[in-house]
Amino acid sequence: MAEYSSILLEKAVDELSKLPGIGRKTALRLALHLLGEEKVVTESLSQSLLSMRNNIVLCKKCYNISDSEHCSICSNPKRDNELLCVVADMRDVMAIERTGSFNGVYHVLGGVIDPINGISPNDLRIKELVDRTLRESFREIVLALPATIEGDTTNYYISKMLKQFEGQITAIAKGIAVGDALEYADEVTLGRSITNRIPFNR
Repeated sequence: MAEYSSILLEKAVDELSKLPGIGRKTALRLALHLLGEEKVVTESLSQSLLSMRNNIVLCKKCYNISDSEHCSICSNPKRDNELLCVVADMRDVMAIERTGSFNGVYHVLGGVIDPINGISPNDLRIKELVDRTLRESFREIVLALPATIEGDTTNYYISKMLKQFEGQITAIAKGIAVGDALEYADEVTLGRSITNRIPFNR
């Protein structure tokens, strides 16, 4: 017996259930909700998703997501361009920005060193980070990577690659629980970790 009376509905549920955190029951609920809305609502959602997928690019300076060549953070003259925060993922930029505790600029690595999952330093934007420190004048580099073994390994590797850097290298304070990703930390804890950063031993 067929689970759905409509193949089109079943296909929509199949696609929605591929999203992270969305099971088939939730996918069905979302699909039926959209089916019950005015057609313009679904069209608007579809156009927004297509536009996002087709038009969002990576900032050529920091590799954060952007609508143009340079993101709104890099192109903001009010940001402190001598203070650089190194993060693993674009979601970490969003998490730190929500705290309102950081006014510098970012460098998104695109992950952390993780040999078990086949991610080596060459798979990350570490070379681009080193090149950037040679082109731009930073007084401080903040390492804001996850409090995991992989994050600590990446911190150590970066510090060695930046041995010629004459400014200060710091790391976020350990208000973040070991094993936590920044995106899951509450804003107060993350904000305090950024504000109370500590020197990184090189």
